[in-house]
Amino acid sequence: PLTGSPVTLKILQNWVPRVSHYFDKEHYTYVGHQIVIQESIEHFGAVVWPGALALSQYLESNQEQFNLKDKKVLEIGAGTGLLSIVACILGAHVTATDLPEVLENLSYNISRNTQNMNMNKPEVRKLVWGEGLNEDFPVSTYHYDFILATDVVYHHAALDPLLATMVYFCKPGTVLLWANKFRFSTDYEFLEKLSNILNTTVLAEFPESNVKLLKATVREN
Repeated sequence: PLTGSPVTLKILQNWVPRVSHYFDKEHYTYVGHQIVIQESIEHFGAVVWPGALALSQYLESNQEQFNLKDKKVLEIGAGTGLLSIVACILGAHVTATDLPEVLENLSYNISRNTQNMNMNKPEVRKLVWGEGLNEDFPVSTYHYDFILATDVVYHHAALDPLLATMVYFCKPGTVLLWANKFRFSTDYEFLEKLSNILNTTVLAEFPESNVKLLKATVREN
């Protein structure tokens, strides 16, 4: 069951208006850094969706509650890499993962936005939800303080593998932060399944964008 009374927030217009010759680049400002994101029209994962903006903004504003400094952070379905870059600026050791066809653009955005910074460079790795988790991310070696996921739930066939992936990485002490636009009954069904397995709280709602931000942790018993 869901717990908590969420705060109501707006997604702020954190992107910077600019004159640009590139239609495919968006400029954002988080934590005092300008971040330039190259989107790709070929892949779903290569566009900045509202959940990424919502969670980036939330992490920037709630650094005391969710202190990422020197924490191990895994982003699943990292897409353009915006959120992983923000987590990196906040001091985290980030592993950004996505499907093989998204990794080139993801790597480009991450290296471009973190190259001149005195911080831990994010690692970019392939992760297909529900596949090869024990081989690629064995429990004995990999423990994450935070799992980040934004706009990973929409009309697609991989919802069960996605749920299995979230549960696999959610160990005792891990906090899963998931922001998603809620549009379809399948979105709510996924939330129900997740809250049946993990302790799930709604941290924030962004009603104008239909985005909910949820926190999930392992049940203690």
